[in-house]
Amino acid sequence: MKNLKIITLTLISLLFIACGGETSAPTNTNKLQSYETAEKTTQDEILEAINKARSVARDCKDGNGLVSAAPALTWNDELYAAAYEHSHDLAQSDTFSHYGSGTASDITGANNNTTSYFNERIKANGYTNYRTIGENIAGGQATIQEAVEAWLASPAHCTNIMNPQFQEIGVAIVSNNESEYGIYWTQNFGAKK
Repeated sequence: MKNLKIITLTLISLLFIACGGETSAPTNTNKLQSYETAEKTTQDEILEAINKARSVARDCKDGNGLVSAAPALTWNDELYAAAYEHSHDLAQSDTFSHYGSGTASDITGANNNTTSYFNERIKANGYTNYRTIGENIAGGQATIQEAVEAWLASPAHCTNIMNPQFQEIGVAIVSNNESEYGIYWTQNFGAKK
């Protein structure tokens, strides 16, 4: 993630130098600023946005009707590590799936000579002895608010967010301006036994 931030900041600097400090190429500059903004989203901002969404009863359009508000989630570093692994893989491999890419950036998959799936990444990053887990992914959203809105608009993703069985969360954001979506969000949920 540090290397991607350095590359992003270097590219922004080069754009300003090449343009004499002016914004003659606003599309590229705005895109790079979006990447930087997304990656600077803090753990507290993520928790606040997701817990705010969970605090309101809603219909996820999944056939279950109106579901009650759900308890607030707490941060879990192991779920974050699994989320980071997947967001990094999506950004580096320019893919978009709950399955890993099967390339070297799919660390859990590469270690097992296969493509990884979210449950394997979560276990490989130390979140074991769980009762339940889940994963949401998103691509292209520049802010946590945009990502949460996209997840809430998708029945399956909304159901994960509103699942009262989930107690912990880890969310990672990784950007790569040479990939299709540019910004990749992975949200992992869990509850221990």
